[in-house]
Order: sequence, then C-alpha cells, then structure tokens
Amino acid sequence: MNSVTTPVAPAARPRSVLAARTGVAVAFALNGLAIGSWFARVPAVREALDLSAGRLGLLLLAMSTGAVVAMPTSGLVAQRLGTARTVALGALLVSVGLGTAGVFASTAAWLPGVAVGLFAFGYGTGTWDVAMNIEGAVVERRLGRTIMPRFHAAWSLGSVAGAGLGAVTAQVGLAVAVHLPLTAGAVLVGAVFGARAFLPVSETTPAADGVSPAARRRALMAAWREPRTLLIGLFVLVAAFSEGAATDWVAVAFVDGYGVTEAAGAAVYGVFVIGMTIGRTVGTLALDRWGRVSVLGTTILLAVVGVSVAVLAGSGPVAVAGVALWGLGIALSFPVGMSAAADEEEHAPARVSVVAVIGYTAFLAGAPLLGLIGDRVGTLHALLVVPILLLPSLALLPATRPPR
Repeated sequence: MNSVTTPVAPAARPRSVLAARTGVAVAFALNGLAIGSWFARVPAVREALDLSAGRLGLLLLAMSTGAVVAMPTSGLVAQRLGTARTVALGALLVSVGLGTAGVFASTAAWLPGVAVGLFAFGYGTGTWDVAMNIEGAVVERRLGRTIMPRFHAAWSLGSVAGAGLGAVTAQVGLAVAVHLPLTAGAVLVGAVFGARAFLPVSETTPAADGVSPAARRRALMAAWREPRTLLIGLFVLVAAFSEGAATDWVAVAFVDGYGVTEAAGAAVYGVFVIGMTIGRTVGTLALDRWGRVSVLGTTILLAVVGVSVAVLAGSGPVAVAGVALWGLGIALSFPVGMSAAADEEEHAPARVSVVAVIGYTAFLAGAPLLGLIGDRVGTLHALLVVPILLLPSLALLPATRPPR
C-alpha cells in the first residue's frame, strides 16, 4: 500500500503549495542548522566546563526537558496561532537559548547558565518541531506524494552545515561564545522569512475554526487513548533515541574510543548526517513504490548493522563507514512516523503532538542514560544500546500503515 494518496497532476498544484513546500524545507533546514551547530561544539563545551560523560549527559537533559515540556501543548499553540507564527516563536526561543548557552559555556564556564540556555533551546525546538511537521504533512497531502522524508532531509542538510561549521570553528579556535550567537541570529532571521511562505491558517488547521480551547484540549486527550497513535509514538520513540544517540554522543564517542581530535569527532557526526540525508532524499521513491512497512523494516536492519560496525570495528575508517550506514538506515523512521501520525488531517495537530511527546522522551532519557552507561563501559560501547532497542521496534511497523 502506498504511503500517501493518489498523486495530483502538476497543474493542480497551486503556487501557494509549491511556495509552502519551499518554506517548510527552509524551516527544517534551519532547525537542523541550529541543532547541528550546538552538538558539533559539545566536546568544546565539555572541556570548558570540565564534565564527565555522566555530568555531560545530565546537562544535555536540560535541552531534552525543554522540548518535552513544550510538546504536549505545541499542537494546541499551532491551532491557535497557526503553524507559521508558531515556527517563528519557536525560532526565537531556539536563538535566545543557543546564544545564551554559548556565551555562558565559553566566557563564564557557568554550568547553570548553560543549562538555562539549553532549556530555552529545547523548548523552542519542541514548539518549532511540531508546527513544521504539521505544516509539512499538509503540504505532503496537497502534493499527493511522499515528501515528508525530504523535509527531514533538509533538516539533515542543515545539520550537516551546522556540524561542518562547528568542525571548522573548532579547528581555527573560534570561541563558542562567538560562533553560537552568530548562528542563532542567522537562524532566527531565516526561519521568520521561511514561515511567511506557509499555507494560510485555514488550510493547515481547518478544524480550529469555531472550536473552543476546551474542545481542542478534549481532542488532545482523546488522541492519548488511540492505540494506533500510541504505537506510532513508541516507534518514533525508538527512532528518536537512535538518532539522538548519534547526535549527542557520536562525536564524543569517537574522541574517547578512537582517539580522534575534536574537529574529527565533529566531522564523524557530519558523516552520520550525510547518511541520513541520502536516505531521506532517495527513500521517498522507495516508500511510494513498496510502502512504509517493507521499506522501514529493511532500513532498520541496516541501522542495526551500521551501529554494530561503528562500535566493534576496531578500525577508525571502518567505524566511520558504519556511522554512515547507521545514518542511512535510521533516516526514514522518524519522518515516516510523523507522516503516519498526520494521516488524517482533521486530527493531525493533536496526534502529531502526542507522537512528538512520546518520541522526544527519548531525548529526555537517552542522553543521561548513555552518559551513565558510558561512565562504566566507555562512551563508544554505550552506543550498543541502540541496536538492542531497534530490533524489537520491527514489531511496531504495522501501525504505520495508512488507515483505509
């Protein structure tokens, strides 16, 4: 079964949909740029604050907490303000948080200030993430073909750019207090302009017209009782954990486990994101041809092999190849899960919020969990938790089938 509705003829696609497609891609790319920029400089922040793996994991928990706190109500905010304004609001919080964390980490080495900045960063990311996925799902339906993974590929490209800039700034010795605030300003300006191309509020949240806030809250609570929505949420949880493990730890794991430099560790993270970008770009064709369940089952197995090779290879170049395969294999799981949550447009804001909350719980628990395990077995071998969780997630794949 194909993952979207029957394709719409090109002539039936108005310019507003094509413009919104570009705007959503920009929003995803800039979100990735902000996150990639931060995580590429995590080794420098760890050194500046003199943190162990366990304490670093607890610091990263502040960002995850902000995202999880934001997401339960992000769908309601998007219904009330519209997806464009919600993305702009999220981008403002992301920019303030990123700049604050960078300044306090580099100039003052003040851990509480960094934690506050990361909480604001995470809250903005959670708000922005839900809104752009809602908008992306509507654009996907208007186009009549699978495109959500390509929006997430734009996120990956932005993350690659952020990781690349992070590696360069680390190599030349540019202070985190300079690099991250400059990135934050650019992200805010670009996100506001990208959101201006979004579809009108009446198209992205049609169920919001004339609906009271109390009715919206009831719809959100009802989504928490839907078995399919919860199963999709669990699937996205594992996907988010698998992505988050690489985002949070792959640079640090290669520095600690393979003895590479900080700049090389940031570059390894870039390899992971490049793998994801390729998977999300070409994966849409496979999804339209073979359907969600078959394609996701194959790619998850690729991710299991990739993580195992990255950890157990014993050779740096072979391990980097494993990281690339890891990124390729995990590429489709998160975006397809979000598309599945938004299959029915009327219920998309509530269901996407629920799935996002469940999924981002992985970011809440994943960083400190792997950090604590890393204190005992090393950060590199702690990554073996990923394939242990990926294999059981194959049983959740039937929930991603589109409803009839």
